[in-house]
Amino acid sequence: MTTAWARHALLPDGWADDVRVEISAEGRIAAVEAGVAPKGEERLGLLLPAMANVHSHAFQRAMAGLSEARGPFPRDTFWTWRQIMYRFLDHLTPDDVEAIAALVQMEMLEAGYATNVEFHYLHHRPGGAPYDDVAEMSGRIAAAAVRTGIGLTLLPVHYQFGGVDRRPLGAGQQRFGTTPDAFATLLDAAEATLRHLPADAGIGVAPHSLRAVSPEGLAFCEGLRPGRPLHMHLAEQIPEIEEVEAARGRRPVEWLLDNHAPDRRWTLIHLTHITEDETRRLAATGAVAGLCPITESSLGDGIFNGTVWKGAGGRLGFGSDSNIRIALGEELRTLEYSQRLRDTERAVLAEKERSTGRVLYEAGLDGGATAAGRETGAIAGGLWADLCAVSLDNPVLFGRKGDELLDSLIFAGGDGLVRDVWAAGRHVVRDGRHRDHERITADYLACIGRLQERM
Repeated sequence: MTTAWARHALLPDGWADDVRVEISAEGRIAAVEAGVAPKGEERLGLLLPAMANVHSHAFQRAMAGLSEARGPFPRDTFWTWRQIMYRFLDHLTPDDVEAIAALVQMEMLEAGYATNVEFHYLHHRPGGAPYDDVAEMSGRIAAAAVRTGIGLTLLPVHYQFGGVDRRPLGAGQQRFGTTPDAFATLLDAAEATLRHLPADAGIGVAPHSLRAVSPEGLAFCEGLRPGRPLHMHLAEQIPEIEEVEAARGRRPVEWLLDNHAPDRRWTLIHLTHITEDETRRLAATGAVAGLCPITESSLGDGIFNGTVWKGAGGRLGFGSDSNIRIALGEELRTLEYSQRLRDTERAVLAEKERSTGRVLYEAGLDGGATAAGRETGAIAGGLWADLCAVSLDNPVLFGRKGDELLDSLIFAGGDGLVRDVWAAGRHVVRDGRHRDHERITADYLACIGRLQERM
């Protein structure tokens, strides 16, 4: 049994002081006791449940900073960025993907996430030929998780068409392509790669989007892993909405609600262009909105309708998507600030009894646990011991109490405040550094050096 003691902790019923948490050998929280003196354990300052990162494309971390110059287009948009991404990914080998994923997972852990929900669509060789092992690339994500110790929910992606009209995949999309039967085979093989991981790892299913998967393909995906998470991009870009509406006679959210029954199993990514009626109807289903505010800002996606969604009881999770920057507090802050800029008011998502920071953090815990299909999201007995400790001995948090701690961490804090992180009881970050930080970083730098020679 491992124990941790913290001066302040966020428990399911609110803040508590002098909290001892016992962690079983299996990595679950065995007991939680407040108001107790330490018994020789290492003393922590602020102890929080660690969140799941609900949406990541790990390989895109290696192209961060390469898409900020003005291109030869009248306007630079998501669609012009996508062309850069397609050209970049054609240079990636399985070894590259593993090295990049290890760095991404390490950075997630050092930022305070305990779980990587990987929306994984880079399946094949350049040109689209499968590897001898069809789950080669999925196996590299799993291998990175073995190395980093992060909790992993792997979401292999079904990506069949180049558009809603079922046109063939374009040249840059060949590495993603799957028919339904091929996807089912790949999913089975990808799940088998998780056998090398601890018991908290899990599988899910990801039909990429309404433009890349047919109605029949979406229904097929729904039936593949009943009870496990199902994730899909939805309503991210206006041209995407227009394409779906022209082909199917409904906007994407309308079509989904009219033809399927999304529920708590579903996580719908971005949702940056949905009407007020769509927002209310979709929120009522219990589906999670998977938000990636830093990436959505980077790509010029748009602003999520957070106030209406929250007012309708909608659920949220947070992800780092393109991994241009992995910073948990900044994701939450960017969402709130986008609402403030749009509505010209402050503390938009706050409640009478809970501050802005606490509302955002607890929403991310709840939605993240569901999106990951993981027994986590609180410091409570029986759940996986996904924990994040933050030092109080710094100018940002010193002297703060209660909700002020989260508000200061999210709205005044920067990098480097996370001290310790446990993922299912694995103590993977100590004193702000991942246990294998130097070697993972060195391997990533070597990967970038190889890429530069090939590009």
